[in-house]
Amino acid sequence: MALTDDAIARIRSMIQSGELPPGTRLPPEPQLAAQMGLSRSGVREAVKVLESARVLDVRRGDGTYVTSLAPRLLLQGLGVAVELLRDDTLLEVMEVRRILEPMATGLAALRMTDADLDELGQILEDMRAAADDAEKLIQFDTAFHHTVIATTGNETLTSLLDGLSGRTLRARVWRGLIEGNAAHKTIDEHHAIYLALRSRDQLLAQASALIHVNTSEAWLRTVLAAKTAEG
Repeated sequence: MALTDDAIARIRSMIQSGELPPGTRLPPEPQLAAQMGLSRSGVREAVKVLESARVLDVRRGDGTYVTSLAPRLLLQGLGVAVELLRDDTLLEVMEVRRILEPMATGLAALRMTDADLDELGQILEDMRAAADDAEKLIQFDTAFHHTVIATTGNETLTSLLDGLSGRTLRARVWRGLIEGNAAHKTIDEHHAIYLALRSRDQLLAQASALIHVNTSEAWLRTVLAAKTAEG
């Protein structure tokens, strides 16, 4: 394990220094191991780890390449991690969303195009049509928020918030809302966000998004409390 960690650190250092920029093909395993003064097995395991982290792309029969290192690749594992979090930690995730999402929505108000707003309006209509269908609501809710955040043009922010808003978390909130007959109220909150964005009002967009995240957090607390009571 120590040799693998050493190999990982050496390859990362080569990438960070620019010796191996994005898109570069790594030397063959024997050459790379000799170059770093490490065993081939250590280098082989390091490549597997870095491939899992989306840092390297192993192309069978071609070689191993440094990926684009784009945020959407490197932060992809965040969503997997969030899906595995325990119930009490999910509330911490909601707290992070409460910090990031309103600011991102305010930024989107300044950057969304008319075409973006039209797309968002259609998603909102789809949400209203699926008000009693949890699966469809999860799908449209994900699309709504991704569309808003993506229009900031900040790929790191988009990847972070996509990862923090995993399917399991959304499912718990929406099922709680439907069971509590509050789905329409939350859809109205989406409509308020849409109207603020349509008016290009940054502060109103921030406030609308904050209200919505607070509602989601409150329902998640209710769902988790009910689960605790049953357990």
